[in-house]
Amino acid sequence: MPWFQAQLQDPNGNWLWFANAVASTPLCCPSRATILTGQYDTHTHVRDNTQGQNLDDTNTLPAWLDGVGYTTGLVGKYLNSYPWQRAPYIPPGWDRWFAKQNANESTAYYDYDVVDQGVVRHYGAMPQNYATDVLAEQAVRFVQDAPAGQPWFLYFSPNAPHLPWVPAPRYAGAFRDVQPPIPPLDVLNDVTGKPGYVRAMPPLDEARRQGYVEADRNERAMLLSVDDAIHALIDAVAARGELDNTVVIFLTDNGYEMGLHRLDGKRFPYTPSIGVPFAIRSPWTPSDTVEDLVANLDVAGTIAELADVAPGRPQDGISLVPALYGRPIAERPGVFLDWGGDENVPHWQGVRTRSYVYVRNADGFEELYRSDDRYQLDNVAGDPAASRLLRRARDLLEVLATRARE
Repeated sequence: MPWFQAQLQDPNGNWLWFANAVASTPLCCPSRATILTGQYDTHTHVRDNTQGQNLDDTNTLPAWLDGVGYTTGLVGKYLNSYPWQRAPYIPPGWDRWFAKQNANESTAYYDYDVVDQGVVRHYGAMPQNYATDVLAEQAVRFVQDAPAGQPWFLYFSPNAPHLPWVPAPRYAGAFRDVQPPIPPLDVLNDVTGKPGYVRAMPPLDEARRQGYVEADRNERAMLLSVDDAIHALIDAVAARGELDNTVVIFLTDNGYEMGLHRLDGKRFPYTPSIGVPFAIRSPWTPSDTVEDLVANLDVAGTIAELADVAPGRPQDGISLVPALYGRPIAERPGVFLDWGGDENVPHWQGVRTRSYVYVRNADGFEELYRSDDRYQLDNVAGDPAASRLLRRARDLLEVLATRARE
């Protein structure tokens, strides 16, 4: 069993697993801007992967922490297309800056550039330059070198398991005998009750399905390198004697559709796309599973409260600190979901609650799925028996969308 998975299952591992976690906008750049601010994409103005430069980087989590004496470091991916045709620079608030540039997917794991304290360094195609390992080494070095007796904050953000599905050489084929849970073709091709752009997708055949099986295996193999990195970071914190006063937050920026509803990728309002793994380790928290609805929106406010610093922006998320003490977190009616639209996936807005997902597409087409509908195959928006639930969902979306526009 991978080390991190074993830690999550260890009753003495001090990890809280948030079983119902979502990304409010399921795409890299908007989600990362949300993680660093605690705000919806409509407030950060980063609504797709081309708008990273819209973020006001003078008022983000690292700036808040740096202002109260934290040593801060980013190792890995920042925002898509950084530095946006400008000379390499270090955004405000970061003391250590090792930001991997992502010219295109061919440079995801080899033959890439890194902005190292404002200086561009190239890492070639040699096996020792596998990006996850290079970033892990730098992250561990940050932990080792952070000033003793002072607070520090590390944002470690490797590409993995982003496509292309390229495991480290030592893990190639590690899951070749595993049968991933890719649904059968009849499920993958079920587009009943879906909006027009989904119904227009060509049906998948068995060759495509097997392609997703192989992609899933490679993705799992890639995550073994991430597992190594987390293990090394935890060991580095322990070596400093600080494991009993360090909080670790683990999540990704979005999910990924692998064939369900004939879809591939992100930006969709369905569980494979909006759902994210989310766990927090604190020294004083017994391992447990929390069923409350949480989101990427909650990271900035949670860290700010732990650091006893006031966020510099109004928070669209909530603090998860009470959960670390076994107390209820603030009640929320739901999480606002938003995608601004592009030529492939039209604009949609929605709301995720504990009991349903409701989506209103750009053309007005509505979708409503109960939470026990695992693959979201049964759109009950047109079912008279669900009319009351539909009205509540519409009303809630209107409230949350209005707040997101303010």
